[in-house]
Amino acid sequence: MVIIPPESLSPAALRGVIEAFVLREGTDYGHHEHSLEDKCRAVERQLREGRARICYDPVTGTTDIQLAGPL
Repeated sequence: MVIIPPESLSPAALRGVIEAFVLREGTDYGHHEHSLEDKCRAVERQLREGRARICYDPVTGTTDIQLAGPL
């Protein structure tokens, strides 16, 4: 697993990773409906604050966003 710092991605690439994450079936944001833009801003804020991280798996070629914790 490779951790990708959000600042190493172009704004367009970062937005693409975030959108792919928030549009996945089963992503839970609680009891209230939020717009795509609200969800993207919330995830980007978590990434910038270090509460979440972008993870790339070179074996499968997939990218995910996970809550930050011990590596």
